Amino acid sequence: METVKARKAKSHAFGKDIYYLGKLDGRKMWLEEATWDCGWYWGFGYIETYTNNNNPANSKDIESHQHYNSLLLHDGIHILSDIPELTDCPLTISEQWELSDLMKSFYTLRSAAETFHLGNSNMCIKHKLDLKDDDFARKINDEILPEIFDRIYEILSPKVDLSKLSEKEMIEMEMAGELDKALGKV
Repeated sequence: METVKARKAKSHAFGKDIYYLGKLDGRKMWLEEATWDCGWYWGFGYIETYTNNNNPANSKDIESHQHYNSLLLHDGIHILSDIPELTDCPLTISEQWELSDLMKSFYTLRSAAETFHLGNSNMCIKHKLDLKDDDFARKINDEILPEIFDRIYEILSPKVDLSKLSEKEMIEMEMAGELDKALGKV
């Protein structure tokens, strides 16, 4: 079984759930949950750091914002561990590969849904082939992408929601050697 040194973490900032990915240059990086934007596409893949990076829920602002596919999925950088400056990643290598595969699938399907929604890739004003298919765009957006998001959240989430455990329950789990496993540390 693969082991990791860091614990998985889920927090909340600016009205959205966020998931811990590791530290880059000493700053905690968080993947923001998906949002349905402008009534026709999914916003997702945003990696952020916050002014209160140890407790993003108390942050006053977003410190940095980048996209998963600009940080990874290019130039031989396929998984988080491929980034030399990245430390404290809470995911096993197999989880990192699955995450990157799901993220690449998200970007591909989002682009396809956009093409089917608009009828083309919107590179020119008009052409003779109309690819508009609202039913297919709706299937991608309403069924397929939410399944991808759910699996990504499952990979990134701690196995136990600590906010729902009492201090006594956490101590009992730790004494029984179950806390690290429940948190996804081993």
